[in-house]
Amino acid sequence: MRDLLLVGMGGFVGSVARYAFGAWVTQLVPAGRFPLATLAVNTLGCLAIGVFSSIAEQSSAFSLHTRLVVITGVLGGFTTFSAFAYESYFLAREQAWAFVALNIAAHVLLGLAMVWLGHAAASQLIGRGTP
Repeated sequence: MRDLLLVGMGGFVGSVARYAFGAWVTQLVPAGRFPLATLAVNTLGCLAIGVFSSIAEQSSAFSLHTRLVVITGVLGGFTTFSAFAYESYFLAREQAWAFVALNIAAHVLLGLAMVWLGHAAASQLIGRGTP
């Protein structure tokens, strides 16, 4: 239960930070058709998970509970894309190239397919036909 609360508290902080950072980026560069704020959040999250995971792997600077709050909670709430990128990086570091390709392709293709499927299902439910 303690671990769930730690992750949840970190997730709250990360989600609020994502919203605030995305809004800040949008104020700096008004949103056009390209989702720049999402790109900025995802790339910052990837940088952060690279820094924190490296420190966690190479030293005893972070306890398990700190890793749960910061990496799983805060960064997970900020962007799950950072976890996807880290897992792909870890597979590449292990030279598991087939799994790297599979992980990237599966996330992108299945993610897009599920958005389409969810949109189509919801459209049918509310009577608007296929998207």
